[in-house]
Amino acid sequence: MPKRLKTISTEVIHENPWYEYKHDEYELPDGKTGQYYYLETPGNVLIIPRLADGRIALVLQYRYLHDKQSIEIPGGGAGEDIDGLSAAKRELLEETGLIAENWSKLGEFEPAPGMVKDKAQVFLCDVIDQQQAAPDASEEIELVYRKPEEIDEMISHGDIWNGMSIAAWALVRKHV
Repeated sequence: MPKRLKTISTEVIHENPWYEYKHDEYELPDGKTGQYYYLETPGNVLIIPRLADGRIALVLQYRYLHDKQSIEIPGGGAGEDIDGLSAAKRELLEETGLIAENWSKLGEFEPAPGMVKDKAQVFLCDVIDQQQAAPDASEEIELVYRKPEEIDEMISHGDIWNGMSIAAWALVRKHV
């Protein structure tokens, strides 16, 4: 049986609309105490929008922390008190203007379980229409369309370097 740590206390050090930075004090099985610092979010959604011709809609956007453009699977924060599917539909429309049907949740994962509690839910859908996108003020998003084989190549060549996009693609790949 794996060792379990008993939480003694939890303190929120900082919070903002996207995450909380927390500090826990915990007890080890031998009675000693330890400290743990981590981020916690309301989770996020990643959406693989499939067009009628089989191509996948991706987004190209600037990533501040790395000071470069990133080609990614569309997605965003799940938000408080919103189920994953509702959040996925909202994020797809907001970032891309795409409207879809035949939604399937194909899995979920934790992107960095040693540092962040941030459940990512992954959805596949079929695009049926497009409207005007309404990204956040800090986002400039351009749509990019690629065949599944092209996405595989882009990942292997490092053209798609976002880890959450790569993980989501791994869950969805056999379905497209």
